[in-house]
Order: sequence, then structure tokens, then C-alpha cells
Amino acid sequence: MFMGEYQHSIDDKGRMIVPAKFRESLGSTFIVTRGLDQCLFVYPLQEWTVLEQKLKALPLMKSDARAFTRFFFSGATECELDKQGRINLPNNLIDYAKLEKDCIVLGVSNRVEIWSKPMWENYFQQSEESFNEIAEKLVDFDFDL
Repeated sequence: MFMGEYQHSIDDKGRMIVPAKFRESLGSTFIVTRGLDQCLFVYPLQEWTVLEQKLKALPLMKSDARAFTRFFFSGATECELDKQGRINLPNNLIDYAKLEKDCIVLGVSNRVEIWSKPMWENYFQQSEESFNEIAEKLVDFDFDL
């Protein structure tokens, strides 16, 4: 399971250090793709396979299903860690997520997310204001958080 928030940077060649706590769970090879909310999603191969099967099961005759599958798979790339624990992100993904020097790397259960720092700060601020409302709508706990 991935969790936590880490600040890292991306260099001029598109290389970014993956937090040490995530490296073992990601494995030596993993998938990076366009995510939702203009961030990147990073999946270990096992999780990617599960997701791939779910997306394959979407009805081909539905235009939304075709559009989402195209969006998700066309941006996907297989990445490997180098000896310094870095990945080399392709330009199309850097552009999509508006990654510049400062990045935020999040652990989100079964995946890792990579955000540009300004985009994350904006998203977090907006979401924080409605966090209680969102929790009340989505979470059905018998105890207080």
C-alpha cells in the first residue's frame, strides 16, 4: 500500500527521484500514465494488470468507454528505476501534468500520483474546504475518523 506525501523535483532531462518508501512496492518496472485531475498515475505491474482487465471489460460500443480507454492507454509508458532511484518521464506526460521543477509525489492506496506543486496546492486547498462534506457523502463508518 502506498501512502504519504513527498516533495521532489524534476530535472531538465525529465528525471525525478521516486521516494525510497515507494520503490520496493513499485518494483523494478512499473507503469506511468495520465491520471485524473491533471496528475500522473503510477501503478505497479500487478495493479496495472487488474486495472487493464477492468478497462477491457468496458463496453466497446459506448463512446465514453472508448474515449477513456484511449486517454488512459495512449499516455501509458513502462518505466524503470535507474541506479539513483530516478525515473525518466516522457515529455507528453510532463506536459500533461504541467510538471516543472517542484513536484509532489503522493501515495494513494494502490497507486502513486505525481503532481506539479502548484496544481497540488490548488487542488488540496479546494478539496480541504469540502473534505467534511465529501466524507459524509462517501464514507459510511460506525466510528469517527
